[in-house]
Amino acid sequence: MTNSYDDLRLIGIAWRLDRLRWVPRAALTELVQRDGSCMWPSPADERPPGHEHPITDAELAALLCAGCPVQDECLELKLRAEGEHTLGVWGALSQDDRRELHPHWLRRGERAEDTEGGDAW
Repeated sequence: MTNSYDDLRLIGIAWRLDRLRWVPRAALTELVQRDGSCMWPSPADERPPGHEHPITDAELAALLCAGCPVQDECLELKLRAEGEHTLGVWGALSQDDRRELHPHWLRRGERAEDTEGGDAW
C-alpha cells in the first residue's frame, strides 16, 4: 500500500507523461531502442561494488536507468504495452512502482492510437 508521499510522486509522474500522450507507439519504440541506455550493453555488466546483497528492483532501476535520456518514453511505452501486468525494470521504475502508477496514469486520459505511420512528434 502506498503512502501519501508515494501517491503524490506517482501522480506527478503521470502528469509528466502527459506530454507523450499523442506520440504513436511506433515512434516511442524507435526512440527507446535508438537512445535507451539499456539497449547498449555496458562493458562491465557485473554487480556494482558495494552490492553484495541481492539488488532490489528499485535499486536495479536506479542503476540501469541512471542518466538515460528516454526514461519517460520508455515508461510510457511500457505502460501502454503491458499496463498493470508489467514485469522487470522499465522507465527507471520497478514493476511494483509501475503497477501503483498505472491507475494514476489511466486517469490522465486517452493515448494515441496504435497505428502505423503519421508524424512521430
